[in-house]
Amino acid sequence: MRAYVAYVGQRFLILLATIILAMTIVFLLPRLVPGDPMGAIMAKLSSVGAGRGNEALIRDYMERFGLNKPVWQQYIDYLVQLAQGNLGYSIANFPAKVSDLIFTALPWTVGLLLVTTVLSWLIGSVLGAVVGWRESKSVTIRAVVVLALVAYTTPYYILAILLLFAFAFLVPIFPLAGAYEVGTKPEFTFAFTVDVLRHAALPAMSIILVSLGWWFLSMRSLMISIKGEDYILWAEAKGLFPRRILWRYGFRNALLPQATGLALSLGYLVGGALVTEVIFGYPGIGWLIFSSIKGLDYPVIQGSVMLIIISVALVNFAMDLIYPFIDPRIRQAQTG
Repeated sequence: MRAYVAYVGQRFLILLATIILAMTIVFLLPRLVPGDPMGAIMAKLSSVGAGRGNEALIRDYMERFGLNKPVWQQYIDYLVQLAQGNLGYSIANFPAKVSDLIFTALPWTVGLLLVTTVLSWLIGSVLGAVVGWRESKSVTIRAVVVLALVAYTTPYYILAILLLFAFAFLVPIFPLAGAYEVGTKPEFTFAFTVDVLRHAALPAMSIILVSLGWWFLSMRSLMISIKGEDYILWAEAKGLFPRRILWRYGFRNALLPQATGLALSLGYLVGGALVTEVIFGYPGIGWLIFSSIKGLDYPVIQGSVMLIIISVALVNFAMDLIYPFIDPRIRQAQTG
């Protein structure tokens, strides 16, 4: 027990160091990009013919957001705000709070990616287990493997564009962009739910098809590698049914690496599929990050990226704590 407590302490220190380093990098990187938020605001005002005589407005913005201070002072203010749980205000969308913008975008991203990640993991793992166990040389299975390879190696943004062109332009079955029809009020009704599902269909399809190929190929490789393990040969020697050996011994033991991959994927949920959301104009975290980078909106960039980093770090930390209970080999190696 004492060894496990020490192990938890080590992992917690790694988690803490990761978050502190990430906070520093997230603060510095946007400021290394050419340009500044005030320049982006002036460009926006100039585009509507109001780019002159705004010196007082710029000075007020600089003072309000602390951009007139040295970078080290801005960094200290940033850490103090984070310690208070305050993500600040958006520069480009003032007076909107960063937390409000994030929590408005977050449900769309989590809803889309949670369903697509779990579905692709389930389908890919089951199909990969069956194909890897049989190792058949039939034309059908070879075709499935080739399709999985093509899906996995195809960039998901290319697939997204192809789906958009085919099913929203050539054959307009699904909408071109957005999460629901413009002018529709979000509400818990059957009609609105159908509208949301229609808008999410193409983004979901592009994510599922690509990630399905990876889950399928990884599970197939795992099943092929464990077929020669002693416990499989022992089960066969006992005369157990092949189906029982497949699911009770093969699939269960190959599932641990797959479960790790699923956990890490779930950690990335809040990050969104940035390019997919941009292509489909889907109002998730990915779209929010893209918009904030275009406008050099430092507080929104910092808040949204920190949310991603912390979620991934916490998932890794949780998996480190759970692993010793799942796999005795890890428990023996890590906790003594």
